[in-house]
Amino acid sequence: MKRFERILVKLIVIQFIVLIFSQLLIQQSAIQPYLSRVVQYEGVNKITITEWLETFSQ
Repeated sequence: MKRFERILVKLIVIQFIVLIFSQLLIQQSAIQPYLSRVVQYEGVNKITITEWLETFSQ
């Protein structure tokens, strides 16, 4: 049973590290256009900040 618990803890730690790495990767602005195709489909990837804010204020 101890062997199983050690393996389980190692898997949990590895999963946590992968989660943190993927979250950091998603937040990189240079990589976001390659990860999120929805922005390209919606046509809002060249919108300015003021236009973006106007969209949410209406």
